[in-house]
Amino acid sequence: MHIPDGYLGPQTYMVLDVVMIPIWAVAASKVKKSLKARQIPLMALAAGFAFIIMMFNVPVIGGSTGHAVGATLIAILLGPWAATISVSIALTIQALLFGDGGITALGANCFNMAVVMPFVGYYLYRLVVGKSGKINRKIAASGVASYVAIVVAAIVAGVEFGIQPLIAHTASGAPLYAPYPLKVAVTAMFTEHLLFFGPVEAIVTMGVVAALAKQESALLAMKPASKSLRWVWAGFAALVLLTPIGVLAQGTAWGEWGVNQFASQLKLSVPVGLEKLSAFWTAAIPAYAPAFIRNPFVGYLFSAIVGASLCIVVVWGMGKLISSRKIDDDEQ
Repeated sequence: MHIPDGYLGPQTYMVLDVVMIPIWAVAASKVKKSLKARQIPLMALAAGFAFIIMMFNVPVIGGSTGHAVGATLIAILLGPWAATISVSIALTIQALLFGDGGITALGANCFNMAVVMPFVGYYLYRLVVGKSGKINRKIAASGVASYVAIVVAAIVAGVEFGIQPLIAHTASGAPLYAPYPLKVAVTAMFTEHLLFFGPVEAIVTMGVVAALAKQESALLAMKPASKSLRWVWAGFAALVLLTPIGVLAQGTAWGEWGVNQFASQLKLSVPVGLEKLSAFWTAAIPAYAPAFIRNPFVGYLFSAIVGASLCIVVVWGMGKLISSRKIDDDEQ
């Protein structure tokens, strides 16, 4: 779902880049009012989790890959506005440092995965849970909500892809950016996430919610943890060490093909605008494969450690800056 540079024309990516600015401002304001000091490490950990979980690529029929996002899970634990900030930071670091998602498309990617997904997932979760305090219902609700949320986000991304031939083409009608029509793009994104990545997202979310319900149920009520979260950090560290598994999945996600793949694999002419915009940004560690590490598994692990650490440091620092409550326990 990481839309690269070149797939969206200026009429789309500029609008969504601008749309995200007030959303980020409101998110910062909302988090400032609601976030307690003891929740800042959890919010930072959430950003690192979003970064890491997106590195576990899952192969699907047809030769493409995809992954879970974790946005609904973060929204359940910290609220949708905090999820917007956490996932946006993860997506920004992925784009800037690793070239996963475009710089021009950053607004679109954040809108899809850091706004649509957590808000749909959060409010659906609240609707399904209702006033029930039963753990099994919360676990089931988290699965339903995360499943629906990633499918809805994928449909929105499909619309963004699919409107390109309609609004950006040459005088002869040749598409300048994403070449597939709306019906094809929406169907492709919807089907993949409905059949494959939706279930993956649901399983991940339910697994974490079940673990939290057993170890620290206060988090499911969006309250600061009542005890040390060292076991959560340990689980996160274990997840980081497992990221090289993501290298095993071969293939490119639908809509994320590079210029060379258009010609060699898709047997398509590269749209002029796509080719031009695709060179907009050169990441320092493209595709999570540092040039100075030959072993792809070690390189992937290195990227995971660097990226997750940056997410945690940035969100932790932002949380300190925007949080107005320094000693939350004393205020309760």
